[in-house]
Amino acid sequence: MRRLYQSFASGAMSTMTEYAKSAPTREEVDALAGITVVEFGTDWCGYCQRAQPLIDKAFAQHAGTRHLKIEDGPGRPLGRSFRVKLWPTLVFMRDGVEVARVVRPTDVAQLEESFAALN
Repeated sequence: MRRLYQSFASGAMSTMTEYAKSAPTREEVDALAGITVVEFGTDWCGYCQRAQPLIDKAFAQHAGTRHLKIEDGPGRPLGRSFRVKLWPTLVFMRDGVEVARVVRPTDVAQLEESFAALN
């Protein structure tokens, strides 16, 4: 796995406030063991900026969750492989399999439901 993502593979929660410009491959994401949430968006996206406090609050309740914040856009293969259409999109995965998805969250309850689906 690329160096940027080694800390994510360990299961530690991301403390990034910006979306990573480089991304792992779909194969690398699918190979991650345990619980992973992949968040797609961009730093300039108004919806992403408005949702960030909700996302941060939800992740505060799930501190051990691996959180990958990946910049998405045209020509970005990881977002295309997940068929991301709107930002932010959060894909909740267990052992490389999508379990739940939240698009443009408007309250913490939406995110909590997806976290609950992982258990």
